[in-house]
Amino acid sequence: MNPNNHNSARRFVGQLNKTKKAAAASTLPPPEKPERLNRKLSALGATGGSLWKTLNHYVMEGNIVKKCELQSCIKELRKFKKYPKALEIMEWMEMRKIDYSYTDHALRLDLISKTKGIVAAENYLNNISPLAKNKLTYGALLNCYCTAAMEDKALELFEKMNQLGFLSNSLPFTNLMTMYLKLDKPERAIYFAQDMKQKNISPSTFTCNVLMQSYASLNDISGVESVLEEIVNAGENKCDWTTYSNLVSIYVKAGLFEKAKLALGKLEEKMKPGAPRQAYHFIIGFYAAIDQPGEVDRMWKTLSSVYPTFNNLSYLVMLQALAKLNDVVGLKKLFKEWESSCPYYDMRLAEVVIGAYLHHDMFEEAKLVFEDAIKKTKGPFLKAREKFMLFLLKNRQLDLALGYLDAAVSEANDVKEWTPFWRLTSAFLNYFEENKDVHTAEKVLNILKPFHRLNSNDYRSLLKIYIAAGKFDPKMRRRLEEDGIEIRCEIEELLQVVCPQLD
Repeated sequence: MNPNNHNSARRFVGQLNKTKKAAAASTLPPPEKPERLNRKLSALGATGGSLWKTLNHYVMEGNIVKKCELQSCIKELRKFKKYPKALEIMEWMEMRKIDYSYTDHALRLDLISKTKGIVAAENYLNNISPLAKNKLTYGALLNCYCTAAMEDKALELFEKMNQLGFLSNSLPFTNLMTMYLKLDKPERAIYFAQDMKQKNISPSTFTCNVLMQSYASLNDISGVESVLEEIVNAGENKCDWTTYSNLVSIYVKAGLFEKAKLALGKLEEKMKPGAPRQAYHFIIGFYAAIDQPGEVDRMWKTLSSVYPTFNNLSYLVMLQALAKLNDVVGLKKLFKEWESSCPYYDMRLAEVVIGAYLHHDMFEEAKLVFEDAIKKTKGPFLKAREKFMLFLLKNRQLDLALGYLDAAVSEANDVKEWTPFWRLTSAFLNYFEENKDVHTAEKVLNILKPFHRLNSNDYRSLLKIYIAAGKFDPKMRRRLEEDGIEIRCEIEELLQVVCPQLD
């Protein structure tokens, strides 16, 4: 036998087997790609599943967990305020000995504050390594204090940072300035802006915007404009679209519409190609606020040319603008356009339309939108129900209003979240005062009590209802004291009528 023929036959058989294997492989489905880690973890933020279990299982499947993936997911969870889940990822990172940067320590401190409180955040800072106790982690704790408006602790920590040489940028100053605006102490915000200037620390764009708001809070428009002039003259690219957006909002609030219109022109000039949707949203809202329907329409068309696909937020902003302009026809048309193309049903848009219809006494149209929304989304529907209650009380239809109240309470008991709009309680009490109806007033307040803590204004209205109805309650004074209501002159005078003290 010729050995060459034998070798040729063996090669032929081997090639035939390879061909068969390849053919068989081609008929099999391709191997499944593992689901992206950040998609798995982000989904847990909504479903509430076990994050540690998911991560451990992912590793056991032979997958490698990259720190950048975890950081991306933490960012996504924080964006949607899923702070406990974001903190769990950071705790898992520590358990798996994934190195923490100083930024990671600062981020974890912030998440601890949001989920477990300020004391837990303080303990975390006290227990990390000395090297990690730097301007980032101290700055994160300062931000926590300022967010919680803890003035004394914020000032104490700020001074400590100053002594340690950690005040090297504008952020600590800006945090204090923002806190003082929240505390309605704008003059203190201006003081820290001047202190920063004396330390030769350059302000950020956001710092300048806060400073402008501080002067605006003092009704000092010239002070606002002097800050803008200083920013423009600095020529350090600190004057961007947010600066003029801030200026426009100040002018609009002050009723200076002509100045607002000029500032809007400047805002548009500052918008570079690729400006975020948010910039267009601001401009649309501001043009609506100064009653410029033509400019609203122009900017909507401009937005569509830059971002051909509208998202829910863009539609929301435009619907709000049309509602403000009382353009019911345009609003109805745009809402139908959104409904026909929306990726998911956003109740906020329906609420705008319901509010606009009710404002124009279009109750049946508003009711149809609401009923349709109930079929298309799980809600919540509390804000929409409030709008109906306010409308019905204004039109003296108490029974229908009480029906919406019962539905709201039933829903609130399920979601465990409802803080009724302050105007709602006032509207009910004003109605009962006009109708001298003590019994139903007390019934409604009792219904609202789990969701709304009665304040001095509520009790003032309740006392007036008793007086209008000619009713007395000897226990009313004690009731106010038990609810922590400060009894000042007007309330004292009303109490003397409702529960007169016998000699």
